[in-house]
Amino acid sequence: MLYDKDIREPLFFFLEESYGKVRILEEKNVGGSRADVVMVRENMICGVEIKSDADSYVRLAGQVADYDEFFDRNYLVVGSSHAMSAAEHVPDYWGLISVEKDGDRADFYVIREASDNPNRDIRKKLGFLWRPELADIQAMNAMPKYAQLSKKAVIDKIAEKVPEGLLHAQISEELFERDYNRILDKINEYRAEKGLKKKRKRSYRRRAGGKG
Repeated sequence: MLYDKDIREPLFFFLEESYGKVRILEEKNVGGSRADVVMVRENMICGVEIKSDADSYVRLAGQVADYDEFFDRNYLVVGSSHAMSAAEHVPDYWGLISVEKDGDRADFYVIREASDNPNRDIRKKLGFLWRPELADIQAMNAMPKYAQLSKKAVIDKIAEKVPEGLLHAQISEELFERDYNRILDKINEYRAEKGLKKKRKRSYRRRAGGKG
């Protein structure tokens, strides 16, 4: 039997080997769910939900609905005990990956490749970015700073003014370039410009990797 902790690290390497240039982020809140893995690719962001042999499908319907609002493509990674039934629990545009124990390692197999998610909301996807990152996108597209607007209002402005196809690449680039050692300083610099209270340090779980 494989547990979640047995799957994660080997899964990261499998995703990097399979999809080339990627960045892996862990444990991201999406609506009322927490995405196990967020895989950033050059023109898209993919959500990856893990259901190990020890897990059930009880919460999956709600997770599917939440993932579908945020991600361009989605994958369900299942232990071998779920492999035969997994397709019954997710839409047909979700990718399916099975994992089983092979000696002392986890072996992955793509049952079905993901296709584009028809329900993704570009505004929710923009919400993955922090204010300094949104400011970068505004600058790239020669937009005003909208310094007095809320984050949500700025996202609405960006979604209205920047072609969606261009935004996919720009969002991915910001996430590829995100430096967790410097992002707090950038946030505090931004907040200082607006006269807001400094943001306290916290720990972030993340992994960057991939080819290229």
